[in-house]
Amino acid sequence: MPFRPSNLLYSAYERRLRAELNPARLPQHVAVMADGNRRWARRNAPGETLVAGYEAGATTLEEFVTWCDEVGIKIVTLWVLSPSNLDRPEEEVGPLLEVIVALVQSLARAKKWRVQIVGALEMLPDATAAALRAASATTEGNPGMHINVAVSYAGRQELRDAFRSLLAEEASRGATLEELSHTVEIDQISRHLYTAGQPDPDLIIRTSGEQRLSDFLIWQSAHSEFYFCEALWPDFRRVDFLRALRAFAQRERRFGR
Repeated sequence: MPFRPSNLLYSAYERRLRAELNPARLPQHVAVMADGNRRWARRNAPGETLVAGYEAGATTLEEFVTWCDEVGIKIVTLWVLSPSNLDRPEEEVGPLLEVIVALVQSLARAKKWRVQIVGALEMLPDATAAALRAASATTEGNPGMHINVAVSYAGRQELRDAFRSLLAEEASRGATLEELSHTVEIDQISRHLYTAGQPDPDLIIRTSGEQRLSDFLIWQSAHSEFYFCEALWPDFRRVDFLRALRAFAQRERRFGR
């Protein structure tokens, strides 16, 4: 039989990794591409619907948020749905949206984090969008960690919306397109992103062995560090998270210089 480390060994390893972390070198903003839920369902729940994978993934997302809070991460961004996911069959999309709403409501009930929904909510069913907005609104006064939940989110779509917002704002001030073509600056565009006012992610984690950005935070990730993990998202453990933080702390960040 293959050797399988005991929970006691894992706990000891986790404690060692945690002790080795330098708080001064931890990321302030961590984003995660929680990939592999459907593959996990097919491997671990054959014969069941794919919702088993989404539910397992949501459980791991809640654990992930807690791990981030424990080590002092200030901002977390969770990508849970892209617009292309909405093109899947209704029998899959409906249960997925229910899982996402339940996740956001659970995070809101913790009453210690600010939960912000980022994405094109107008693409969602009205009831789903309303439930997400309502849950987010209950957290507005919470002083703790800031959690972005990216729902119906795509980076190019975010840039389109940012430019539309910027153009509308400048037009209301009487600016012409010719003037904007000479005066628009990077900071102006940043102020119209879904994540306006937030620092860009220092670390982006992607699971399931995929190594591509897939239209996630394409503006904000210009100087982000990436960490790719082979585990499918529902199998992502605290030890994997700590390894990602250790890898980040060991890198020399140059910010394009």
